[in-house]
Amino acid sequence: MHPAAALALAYAAGSVPSAYLAGRLLKGVDLRTVGSGNLGATNVYRNLGPTAALVVLLADAAKGALPVALLPARIDPAFAAADGAMLWWALGCGVAAIVGHAKPVFLLWKGGGKGVATAAGIFGALAPAALGVALALFAGMLWRFKFVSLASISAALVLPLAVALTLGTRSPVFVLACLIGLFVVWSHRSNIQRLRAGTEPRLARTPKEGAS
Repeated sequence: MHPAAALALAYAAGSVPSAYLAGRLLKGVDLRTVGSGNLGATNVYRNLGPTAALVVLLADAAKGALPVALLPARIDPAFAAADGAMLWWALGCGVAAIVGHAKPVFLLWKGGGKGVATAAGIFGALAPAALGVALALFAGMLWRFKFVSLASISAALVLPLAVALTLGTRSPVFVLACLIGLFVVWSHRSNIQRLRAGTEPRLARTPKEGAS
């Protein structure tokens, strides 16, 4: 397989709109017009329930994990013979999956998610120990404060540090962790404004306009 084909497949996998499909299949609604309008597991939880949210969460994580774990091995060896080339192609597939999730071609590049679950899938394949640290912080922050956005931002910020401690700062995975961490924080910029204003809703089933 040519590397361009692998990257295109990773982008296509990331573009699969799990939350949108769940809304259409379960309630016949477009989640982009319900609640926060975000195609993420939190909006699914608020409007479709915990089971649907769990399925969407796992599907979004798989969109990151599977391209990173499977596609680099399919690349023509002529493009992956150099030392470390396979890792770089894995990183490229991860970036392509995140871009697909944020700008899904199947929704005409509109209404993508914020990338948290897909990023978790990517680092589950690349740096599981570091991901475990980030998930532990996410769970602790969510349990303590009940803000999904705050838990997500905290996990995104600690992920590069966890990668540095487990793989070292010279690993290309550390660079990707920094970039994706910054992207996740940037994608939550409206949540940050609401957190500062004290208007960010806590995790609950009751839909609320503007929620995460």
